[in-house]
Amino acid sequence: MTAAVTAPDAERATLDKAASENFPVAPFFLPRTWRGDLVAVYGFARLVDDIGDGDLAPGGADARLLGVPDAGAGDRLLLLDAFEADLCRVFDGTPRHPLLRRLQPTVRRCRLTPEPFLGLIAANRQDQLVTRYETYDDLLAYCELSANPVGRLVLAVTGTSTPERIRLSDAVCTALQIVEHLQDVAEDLGRDRIYLPAEDMKRFHVQEADIAAKTTSASVRALVAYEAQRARDLLNEGAPLVGSVHGRLKLLLAGFVAGGRAAIDAIAAADYDVLPGPPRPRKGRLLREAGVILRGKG
Repeated sequence: MTAAVTAPDAERATLDKAASENFPVAPFFLPRTWRGDLVAVYGFARLVDDIGDGDLAPGGADARLLGVPDAGAGDRLLLLDAFEADLCRVFDGTPRHPLLRRLQPTVRRCRLTPEPFLGLIAANRQDQLVTRYETYDDLLAYCELSANPVGRLVLAVTGTSTPERIRLSDAVCTALQIVEHLQDVAEDLGRDRIYLPAEDMKRFHVQEADIAAKTTSASVRALVAYEAQRARDLLNEGAPLVGSVHGRLKLLLAGFVAGGRAAIDAIAAADYDVLPGPPRPRKGRLLREAGVILRGKG
């Protein structure tokens, strides 16, 4: 018999996923308070994505904690509604889920507002209802919900938000989201989702059957290369964000940009062959990219 998953186990199962991200979540060089706050924000973002993807820890602990014990992985909209209700308790009450209880002191200390958190929930609701994107602009609108709130939360946690930094952060976060989509083309298709804009697929003569194939055709590679360049351009647009701050935050933001660039380089090194599995950057490449950015040469 499999032992039931406990609340601490469910919390750890979510937070442990930080190690597999393209960017550093809360590296050791940051002040302890920042690290704790960023881990709390990451826990929220990771859990809402896991709910939206049906990737909750086995055993139903998260559903029980959210007050819907009969909900299964397929009841994603129900779970997202329950998660949003628990988010409201972060701002006015006592949340049920341990990851949201962890978030509450951060929200109060940093005076965070509900909007970025609600955006992440809305993105995952959209994933249940919208599985194809006709245009690049449609995809950008999705990234406004699914990615950009994370960067805005990082700026808010570190007390460095300005309108210009938010604009630059949005460019970086959208780029990171697009890169993740390129790495996970096959995985997303397995969830019946395609984040490659339909107009671009048509332009490069790519059909859904081509994405489902075991081998990556030249047309799919050309399409992935095109979208990767778009992501690189966005990273370049947002890179001045790094130079706009100082100290340890500068190192963190350089890590975000470097993670995106290194991931794009890994995709290019694989000759844009993303269907067998996500090309992942090596740590050395990420560190070299971060060094270039910190020296102001990229």
